[in-house]
Amino acid sequence: MKTFTSFSAKITAQLVVGLFAGATSLTLAHATDTSSASQQVAHVGGIDWRKDNNLDAAFALAKSSNKPLFLYWGAVWCPPCNQVKATIFNRQEFIEKSRHFIPVYLDGDSPSAQKFAAQFKVRGYPTMILLKPDGTEITRLPGEVDSERYLQVLTLALNTSVSVNDTYKSAIAGGKNVKAEDWRLLADYSWDDPDQKLVNAKEVPATLLRLAEVCPPGVTATRLYLKGLFSLATAEPSATSGVKLDKAQALAKLSKALSDPRVAHDNLDLVTGAAAELTAYLTAAQSSQRTTLVTVWNQALVKLSDDVTISKADRLGAVIAQVSLAKLDNAKIPATLQADVKKRVQAIDQATTDAYERQSVVHAAAEALGSADLLDDSDALLKAELKRSHSPYYFMSTLASNAKRRGDKATALNWYGQAYDASKGPATRLQWGASYVTNLVDLAPTDDARIERTVTSVFTELSKTENAFYERNRASLDRIGKKLIEWNKDGKHQAVFQKVHVQLDGICAKLPAGDPQKATCQSVLTKS
Repeated sequence: MKTFTSFSAKITAQLVVGLFAGATSLTLAHATDTSSASQQVAHVGGIDWRKDNNLDAAFALAKSSNKPLFLYWGAVWCPPCNQVKATIFNRQEFIEKSRHFIPVYLDGDSPSAQKFAAQFKVRGYPTMILLKPDGTEITRLPGEVDSERYLQVLTLALNTSVSVNDTYKSAIAGGKNVKAEDWRLLADYSWDDPDQKLVNAKEVPATLLRLAEVCPPGVTATRLYLKGLFSLATAEPSATSGVKLDKAQALAKLSKALSDPRVAHDNLDLVTGAAAELTAYLTAAQSSQRTTLVTVWNQALVKLSDDVTISKADRLGAVIAQVSLAKLDNAKIPATLQADVKKRVQAIDQATTDAYERQSVVHAAAEALGSADLLDDSDALLKAELKRSHSPYYFMSTLASNAKRRGDKATALNWYGQAYDASKGPATRLQWGASYVTNLVDLAPTDDARIERTVTSVFTELSKTENAFYERNRASLDRIGKKLIEWNKDGKHQAVFQKVHVQLDGICAKLPAGDPQKATCQSVLTKS
């Protein structure tokens, strides 16, 4: 199911670290520095982050100190991770609250990190979970909301005596004994996380709408209802077939929420996250209902983009949502909107000096310019950032995407290749390698030598990576495998396909017979 988050959390990394506090030295933020594995506790910004991947010891400490465990899963390059570091983890309120839990940082590129990720069902960057000392999940904290709301939710989670799973069971049964604060935790749960444990992903839209019905009227019920609508509008058809929705009523409720500045602000992750999708779901093209809804929505978005109390990336998310609405029934973006996008991007770019925040803001700014068909401006911004960014390969990938949109295949592949070469960390390099391979097949399918060379390089590094076939790594390998199988479906590239197949077979053969990774490895190039 497609996520319904604010712009800053849409990446998978999608979603996609360094140490988290607002440290100014980027050398501290290099999460792929595995030499720190022997250092069990990292004192940064006043927070004692455990980053040794010894989760058993961390849970033992949580048990002995009678504190919950806060698990953060992220990566150096991911914009939303940097956003969290720049706007939440560096706040004094968060630092003080960290005294009440055991903070654990699990970097996706650290040894065995992907295996731990499979154990705790975390995939997208960033994921934040509060757990009891026995490993029971209290809740999954939302990474897409503003810092004030995040800290409020964290406080509620630290003070609750029940898990979100138990709260959900009581709520869905009628909610008679559910406290107001526990309803709030349900409303702010990370329902869009594909690895959330409450319900099957296909059941999320119906579940949220049902919870909104039984929740006591008020701001929490409104948030549940809006989440249900956004989830419904962005879900796969299989998740919507059994849901009955009065669209006229939904349109009225949505318009009322958008017209209330406080409600729109409190739900900015939803208001900026899927504006075009929900508008298209509820209204017909060129209809008076669509015109009215778009007008109301744009009014809310302009207020959010002007609101200096929310993060710069989320303000840019409001700009991107305006562009998406403008594209619904128009083939060309109005020049006035393009000028406004450029003006807002320039102002926010100039005002952003924190290195972590820039990773998030420049990503959002480049997307805003690109979505408004200002690709040259997007390119200029990205190229200027390459020397400043601690993870320039992320922006190289965006430059590649821009070139691909123009139809410039050679330039696109050049940037994809540079991004792969510059990427750091085993999981990150595998992800960037998968991107390079899939785009090579799409854009240069007859260049067998280049494709073979790249796949061979990716598999060679894979053979040297411990626990290489879990979670995000597995997803990256699946992408490579499916693309290569499709590429060779008529047997025209059998020579290359056979060579890389033999190479992968050799990697698989070295895995112990009882290792679950073995089956995963063997299936990469054999799936139908």
